[in-house]
Amino acid sequence: MKNRLEKGEETQIRLFGSQMKGFSKIDTIHKWLVDNCFGDYYTRKSLNDNDREMITFCYLASQGGVEPQLLADSKANIGLGNDKEFLTKVVLQNEPFLGYPRSLNAIRIINEADKAING
Repeated sequence: MKNRLEKGEETQIRLFGSQMKGFSKIDTIHKWLVDNCFGDYYTRKSLNDNDREMITFCYLASQGGVEPQLLADSKANIGLGNDKEFLTKVVLQNEPFLGYPRSLNAIRIINEADKAING
């Protein structure tokens, strides 16, 4: 509890890049995201980064309307080694739960993330 903001920021920077430094200082909701989401949950030892990011990707894909966050987490996944092919298989496996519109959106975002990272 004493260092969750610090650990949350370290985790965000590790996954999303150095541009996340100071993210918690933007406003209250950004502080909560760093402190709670990344400081409380992402620092737990039960899942590795690859599994946690893949699960986060699935949550976001199922929500719809969160394309900026899905793009950021797609890039984080690819950066960790959960590549375009892997993420596409995840979407296809979950299509019965996501539905075609959200699956198509997720695949579009995966392709956009892959292009941004791998050219």
